[in-house]
Amino acid sequence: MPAPYLLIHGLIGHLGSLPPLFAIQGAQAYAPDLLGYGKWQEADPASITLPNQVAHLARWLDKRNIDRVKLVGHSVGGAIAMLFANAYPQRVVSLCNVEGNFSLADAFWSISLAKMERTQVEVMLTGFMQNPEGWLAKIAIEPSASRRDTALRLLGHQPASTIQATARSVVEETARSSYLASVRKLFDGPIPIHLIAGQRSKDDWHIPDWARELAASITHLPGGHLMMVENPASFVAAVMAAGERER
Repeated sequence: MPAPYLLIHGLIGHLGSLPPLFAIQGAQAYAPDLLGYGKWQEADPASITLPNQVAHLARWLDKRNIDRVKLVGHSVGGAIAMLFANAYPQRVVSLCNVEGNFSLADAFWSISLAKMERTQVEVMLTGFMQNPEGWLAKIAIEPSASRRDTALRLLGHQPASTIQATARSVVEETARSSYLASVRKLFDGPIPIHLIAGQRSKDDWHIPDWARELAASITHLPGGHLMMVENPASFVAAVMAAGERER
């Protein structure tokens, strides 16, 4: 049996709509909620750190007797995926980093959120939910009825406390020189790492030159940072094109 895909979502929302699209193509994919999201919304914000998310995913896999996976991490999930691959290299067949954080340069929004008062984050999230079309427009996605519904599901998948705790951990982890050193070590290792970015957002992704040189592949997809919302089928096809190289 080929290793399944493990989809790791970012700061807001989830990737739960994607596994059925993988299934149509004959592949198994899982999209578990991270701590503080979905069924885990009641998690203590103090426990919501990137290292704890790695441990959370390892436990999730252990409970299902899943030994090895093809990691797919989007945005903050990309940072979590790289930390997971460093902690459990024997469990990772390949890694698709989808505009994941390489350094603080990729954490401009997390830096802003980390400095806010909790009430400010709550007001911001409430505002997005009251005007999902406006949120989509802010990230340059053309609104539609279906995308509005998707936006509401993503925005309602976590409380403001989770968003802020995650943002603070992103800042803390990626500010460390040891973080980028560990990522470089990963790129120098045996795990194939594929980089995926949106055409509109690729220039805002601060990929080190060595990562470009060592990546197993680099793919640019139509759309922006939330390319999987704009064209989920295209996103799944790109991930599978990368992942099916490593069986």
